[in-house]
Amino acid sequence: MAEYIPFCRPDITEAEIEEVVATLRSGWITTGPRTKRFEEEFARRVGARHAVAVSSCTAGLHLALVAAGVGPGDEVVTTPYTFTASAAAVLHAGARPVLVDVEDDTANLDPARLARAVTARTKAIIPVHIAGHPCEMDGIQSIAREKGLTVIEDAAHSLPASYRGKSVGTISPMTVFSFYATKNLTTGEGGMVTTDDDALRDRLAVFGYHGMSRDGWQRYTAKGSWYYEILEDGFKYNMSDLQAALGLVQLRRL
Repeated sequence: MAEYIPFCRPDITEAEIEEVVATLRSGWITTGPRTKRFEEEFARRVGARHAVAVSSCTAGLHLALVAAGVGPGDEVVTTPYTFTASAAAVLHAGARPVLVDVEDDTANLDPARLARAVTARTKAIIPVHIAGHPCEMDGIQSIAREKGLTVIEDAAHSLPASYRGKSVGTISPMTVFSFYATKNLTTGEGGMVTTDDDALRDRLAVFGYHGMSRDGWQRYTAKGSWYYEILEDGFKYNMSDLQAALGLVQLRRL
């Protein structure tokens, strides 16, 4: 039998293994100090003010849409040339995905066709950077500003890409990355949402952890408090420290 060639074998070294083992020995394996450190180091790496770690890119896209106020009756323009999650997240938010065709040479969302697809119900745009090649963001952002739309970049393929001197992750109100097993940086499963907006960061963090005012690390450590409030009807989208342990080392090797 011929040797099987995997699509993308994860590049895991002893450094990642040691960090995961150290996490297991620490006694803290869910969202905690390593997740917080991963968020901070990732934000610095791409040049964003904030980064919020999540359980998957799909979860991140859904959170970003909810944080942007997208809901029933709204339309979100995206591309048909992408993984199912880009449109599925729109449906999860209760909105309607509007699929706009792509450019012939890049397979990215076509700004000219995008402009024609915007209606009075359009609330957001999800451009997808196919194979790490950024979309024509100047054209997309121009349409968004003119129509008052929120741009949420699906950057699942796009770490560490840049567009005209700007790192992907710093261009739009929110950008969502994937750390799936086949990505340049992997945590097995996982993702990250970057933003420069303090209010969006807070909404992402609260919606992504059951709508609670404090996560586990803020409640169960010596300096924490058991008390919390339910602020929103949130979701279970947090990243664990086991995943973040992989991410911290992968990020340094990126």
